Amino acid sequence: MTRTPPPDPTGTGSASVGPVSVGPASTGPASTGPGGDVGAAWRAARGVMPPGLLDAAGCNVPSDRTLDAVIAHLHRERRHGGYPAEPALTDARAALAALAGAAPGDVAFTESGTSAMAALLGGWRLPPGSRVGHTRTEYGSTLMLLRRLAADRDWTLVELPTDPDGRLDLAGLHDHLSAGLHLVTLAHLASHRGVVQPAAGIGALCRAAGVPLVLDACQSFGHVDVTGVGATAYVGTSRKWLAGPRGTGFLIVPGPTPTMDAPAPTLRGHTWPGATPLPGAVRYEGAEGAIAARAGLGAAVLEHLALGPAAVHAHLAALGRAAREILDGAGGWRVIEPLDEPSALVTLRPPPADSAEDAGARAARAGLLVGVVPPARAPLDLSAPVLRVSPPPGTPPATLRALAGVLAVNARPAAHR
Repeated sequence: MTRTPPPDPTGTGSASVGPVSVGPASTGPASTGPGGDVGAAWRAARGVMPPGLLDAAGCNVPSDRTLDAVIAHLHRERRHGGYPAEPALTDARAALAALAGAAPGDVAFTESGTSAMAALLGGWRLPPGSRVGHTRTEYGSTLMLLRRLAADRDWTLVELPTDPDGRLDLAGLHDHLSAGLHLVTLAHLASHRGVVQPAAGIGALCRAAGVPLVLDACQSFGHVDVTGVGATAYVGTSRKWLAGPRGTGFLIVPGPTPTMDAPAPTLRGHTWPGATPLPGAVRYEGAEGAIAARAGLGAAVLEHLALGPAAVHAHLAALGRAAREILDGAGGWRVIEPLDEPSALVTLRPPPADSAEDAGARAARAGLLVGVVPPARAPLDLSAPVLRVSPPPGTPPATLRALAGVLAVNARPAAHR
């Protein structure tokens, strides 16, 4: 079936090379403003959804328009050649920048959130002896990177105090900033627990102390509000709550300082001779990449903005609360974060006779897709795997109740209990 081409996320005025046939069209409104039915609009924008999807925090479902944008760009590359078809992605950059209250020139595309963090921290010229603060909920990949950089560059890593829920203690952060920190990294919303960090307060403390803050917002963009944090840099990815294609991430860096550069200069982001970085965040961007995926990400973010981020955030917070109320206690499983935490990322700890791996396998057999988070994802905070449930917008209560039924049935043989 042929559909109308989507709005152009590239900023070139050439989002389509003509009608693209990609399968059944969705029905219903493509978007709705604040106060509208966000869940219905989000679902209506997708002609195909995996049944029982409860893993938006792992990999969400792109909309039909996002799919169209990717395919349309691949058609342009095939017709005109990869380089002549390359778009400026002006609208995509502007849409991403709006999520953090930044400017389009502050956005750089990367291959993933992990590569974005590596590019940002790997080129940061902190002097030997610098003290870098992080929490025990730090993402495992970032923690590995920090430890390698600390060993190579004589940095000292400082674990910042948190409460039992893993929330950074603001008074403790103030004390550490006063004692001397040179950089703070923070996962706004960790991969393994749905606790939203008080990022605005953390950003204010770091700015007052003159200490850069790097906000890992891979689980935040499209999920919870990131504006007003005032971070030095934001790390994001496409495939989670923004529901863009896999294979692309991004950095948002409002006003990089002279000490901030990519680990290696490129002709795209630096001048020759001298390897002087160009203004803005383009210094972190390589010339090669999945350009079609970047165009798709732009389309996804434009749809998110059309839905109304505040309405999406409120919808997801309500969905998370409903999920926790339905799942907490089912089969002895307990929700880890507070039940009223304003996020749709829900993590559960198993009872003694069950495990996250077994429950995940039972859920799959029941047609439900959930996440199993291993300790390596957060080695300072997890001692055993946890079950992660992250319903996308519009998830019906019946799907959550079906999962509660799965959790209540322990399929592990009695001999193994």
